This record gives sequence, C-alpha cells and structure tokens, in this order.
Amino acid sequence: MSTAAAVKPAATEYAKDYDKYVSLVPEGDVVKTLEAQLDSTLSFLRSLNPDQGDNRYAPDKWSIKEVVGHMIDAERIFAYRALRFGRNDQNALAGFEQEDYIQSANFGARDLADIIDEFESVRRSNLYLFHNLDDSAWMRTGNASDNEVSVRALAYIMAGHELHHVGVIKSKYLAADLRE
Repeated sequence: MSTAAAVKPAATEYAKDYDKYVSLVPEGDVVKTLEAQLDSTLSFLRSLNPDQGDNRYAPDKWSIKEVVGHMIDAERIFAYRALRFGRNDQNALAGFEQEDYIQSANFGARDLADIIDEFESVRRSNLYLFHNLDDSAWMRTGNASDNEVSVRALAYIMAGHELHHVGVIKSKYLAADLRE
C-alpha cells in the first residue's frame, strides 16, 4: 500500500468544487475504497430492473443509464489525468462539458446491463493504474481545467464522484419510483 494513498488530500491539492466529492470518501487507503465501491456499486446497479434504466426523477434530468454513463466518462477522464500527472506530464489538460458528453453518448439506446459492465471494466482498469503508483507518483500534480490537482486527489475525487451519484440514484430516482 502506498502511504500517500492512505491520506486524504489537502484542500490545496484540488479545486474547491471537488470538495463535495472528496469529503464523502472515508479515511484510509483510497485504492481499497475504490475496490470496495466496485463490489457494492455493481451489486446495487445489478439489482435494478432493466426498465429502471430509463427512469428520470424529473423531465429535464438524466436517466439512470445516463447517470451511470456519466460516471464512466468522468472516471475515464479522472484516470487519464492521474496517468498523465503520475507519469510527470506537465502539459495542462482541458476540462470537459458533461452535458455535451451525455448528449453525444446515446446511453439511452443501450441496455443498462451493458453500461454496468462497461463501468466494471473501466474501474478494474483504473485499479491497475492506482495499484502500481509509487508514493512520488501519488503526490505529483498537474493542471486540469485550469486548476492544480494531485494524483492522490484525483483518486479521491473518483471515489467521491461515484459515491455522490450512487447516492443520487438511491435518493432521487428510486425514491421517485416509490412515490409513483
């Protein structure tokens, strides 16, 4: 275990907007957290009825399929940033517009099970990356979306982003199902 991965990043290691995600992640080794999340999130998502994938809790909100698709897109981007900065690449990286990604991805045309399988594959790939970083790589920083961010913070952001969106699915989408 990397000692750097076991300590939450300082607030100076990421943009303030990401605090809502980092704050959700429990203390301890973030790689172990990402591993545990995979099992719990897959179990939860696979318990959904395939028809629930198209549910929206309001007309202008993403469907569950789109939320999971967004989790995949964001996880890929966070991991790409972690790879670049972990390898000491100091080139600034652009941000991404999540609404444009959702509109272009066409997650609604796919089966929920297929999207869930893709999430599993992406997370497993990212776990290989994080498992093999040394302490110096964890502490490297780079510029993404005009903000300095550490590799360690990116792993915590990834974990917290998933926790946030799974929580939204449970509290808003499934609660809406119960009200109908």
